[in-house]
Amino acid sequence: MPTRPLKVAIVGGGIGGLSAANAMLRRGIDVTVWEQVDPLGEVGTGLSLFPNGRRQLERMGLSEALAEVGARVGEGSAFYRMDGTFVTRVVTADSSGWNGIYGMHRADLLRVLAGALPSIAIRSGHCCIGFEQNAHSAQLKFANGETDTVDVVVAADGIHSSLQKHVVEPSTPEYSGSRAYRGLIPREHVPEWPKEAHQIWMGDGKHFMVYPVRNGRLFNYVGFVPTKNETIESWSATGDRDELAGSFSGWDPRVVGFLERVESCFWWGLYDRKPLASWTMGRLALLGDAAHAMLPHLGQGANQAIEDGVALAIFLEEQNPDEIAGVLRQYEAFRRARTDVIQAEARKQGLRLDSRSGSLQDRDREITRSAEFRKWLYDYDVERAAIAYLNKGST
Repeated sequence: MPTRPLKVAIVGGGIGGLSAANAMLRRGIDVTVWEQVDPLGEVGTGLSLFPNGRRQLERMGLSEALAEVGARVGEGSAFYRMDGTFVTRVVTADSSGWNGIYGMHRADLLRVLAGALPSIAIRSGHCCIGFEQNAHSAQLKFANGETDTVDVVVAADGIHSSLQKHVVEPSTPEYSGSRAYRGLIPREHVPEWPKEAHQIWMGDGKHFMVYPVRNGRLFNYVGFVPTKNETIESWSATGDRDELAGSFSGWDPRVVGFLERVESCFWWGLYDRKPLASWTMGRLALLGDAAHAMLPHLGQGANQAIEDGVALAIFLEEQNPDEIAGVLRQYEAFRRARTDVIQAEARKQGLRLDSRSGSLQDRDREITRSAEFRKWLYDYDVERAAIAYLNKGST
């Protein structure tokens, strides 16, 4: 047994970093989250919290808080062709029948995660500019002159991670060739819209989706459109509302009618990376998009970051500070077996949704068959799997 709690610094106060902090505190780890934004604010639009991520957060005691801000996704969820022809239902439950999907506003989820932590565990307004480590500790340096000396550093600072270069040779994120027009619209502007439906329309080189967030008071919409020029990856770059509407002219009247009521939008370039050569180096571990940036076509980015945080907390629990490098390598080996598959499948799903994976009939069959893959995603319990992995290794 170690003589003191392990001390961990997490760089990045997004969903992955805050989830990891909550998971670590549950397991007796002394953790601090360092975030450059001050304060955490109303950033971003919608995301889906799927059963594989939600069950982990509910085990942390966040069930009631999530229910207050999440929007149940269920009845009426479906895939359609661009003209409105029904293709198949969207899977909204795991194999047990638990309908565990919430549509979430990113800012709401961040508030829930941050609110569950002691205020002293989050240090906002700190931009990390340096990292050093030796056989006994790791040290972070921040632009305001502060430092933090710890046993473990977790880089949860996104696809453009400043710490990733200390693990692998930097590589440029790969542009998908598409931009996403994103936005929110109040329910009262589209009163006829199904309350719980996550609906997806698939067309030639593009697709469009709508689902509820913020306890159903808002709908999140995303239009994925091909581009010749790269679009920056940003939550706040202002998009062209008329260009968005024009991109889906002639589609299902439900889509056209919805877009007629959109007043403004943002756009966001879609990037991912090929699997990295490594996620860890000594006392430094990558987590979430810093480790396995993936396209959003399975909605698993946030959920996989949550899984990372839970797994890392389990691997670090009651560990000796002198054995951290080996523990982090175990974490990477355990998680990569899953995230490499999901990264690749997210790319394939994007091709399907944009009708670039064969004939329409083939595409529709692939979308229908993907229900089994969805259940594989949703049934997974990272906490149980990590504990089983460690127990197997100790026998």
